[in-house]
Amino acid sequence: MGIEDYGGGQGPQSDVLVVTTNDVPGHTVQQVIGEVFGLTVRSRHLGSQIGAGLKSMIGGELKGLTKTLVETRNQAMERLVAQAKARGANAVLMMRFDVTEAADVGTEVCAYGTAVVLTRN
Repeated sequence: MGIEDYGGGQGPQSDVLVVTTNDVPGHTVQQVIGEVFGLTVRSRHLGSQIGAGLKSMIGGELKGLTKTLVETRNQAMERLVAQAKARGANAVLMMRFDVTEAADVGTEVCAYGTAVVLTRN
């Protein structure tokens, strides 16, 4: 697997800027729309669980689970952006991820932040 399999985030052509900061240099917040989030729950693949169990005995990275988590985060981020765009935002400030176990059957990933309308100074 290449480095592209382990990363995420937005491409350069996104309609909605997503940042983890409280503001964006050179921009002014014109309107605060409010909280937005993207949520997904993924079950564990049986093959990945067996592989992870075996790998845990000898140590090392669980590449299958890492790739699944990256895909899950990216899906949550896509849903966050879609919700922000649908509500009229062109940016999401203070974006964060929250990851929890969902009833012992999978992993819940939530991307959340504050949807705003930014203008360039």
